[in-house]
Amino acid sequence: MKLKTIVMSLAVVAMLFASCEDSKKKEAEAQAQAEQMRMEREKDSLMKVEETNANKMAEMEANSIAAKAMGNSDLSTLVSALQAADMAQTLKGEGDYTVFAPTNEAFSKVPKATMDNLMKPENKTQLQKVLQYHVLQGKMNAADVVTKIKAANNKLDVTTMNGETLTLSEKDGKVMIKDAKGNTATVTSADMDASNGVVHVIDKVLMPKM
Repeated sequence: MKLKTIVMSLAVVAMLFASCEDSKKKEAEAQAQAEQMRMEREKDSLMKVEETNANKMAEMEANSIAAKAMGNSDLSTLVSALQAADMAQTLKGEGDYTVFAPTNEAFSKVPKATMDNLMKPENKTQLQKVLQYHVLQGKMNAADVVTKIKAANNKLDVTTMNGETLTLSEKDGKVMIKDAKGNTATVTSADMDASNGVVHVIDKVLMPKM
């Protein structure tokens, strides 16, 4: 009788132990499943964020200064120069820029020998300096430019991306830009808005000291 009682007790203990182990196993499985689901949700969330950022970047590039210039047939020479100088990507990216963009006709006024020389791969640094001389950090639309010119008594000095200075003034309702060589360009079309700044079209190529 005692032996039977002992055997039954051991059986009950074994069943309780097995039940406990089974519960632990189920709990571990549930925790693992919950962790997997959490990781999948985080992955999905991260993918959505990356997709949103990629779409925003694509939209920004599509409306960037570089894209606006590429879509304007009168600025095709400028676009070629930007590509040769490896600067097109800069004007596609994030930032706030003001660009004075010479037309094809403006480039045609530059001596052919000078342009041919600048477009040579070995003279990329010089070309970059010329193009950077047409770019200001920060967005200034036409109204901002005129306001600042008036505040500076019609002689506004601005520092360009290459570190040199342009002098802006107003004459007969038009914005004039004097370069380091003493030549003056006129803004012929203003406020071409872009996602990363603004473009003002000019009728001459601005030349730095070089």
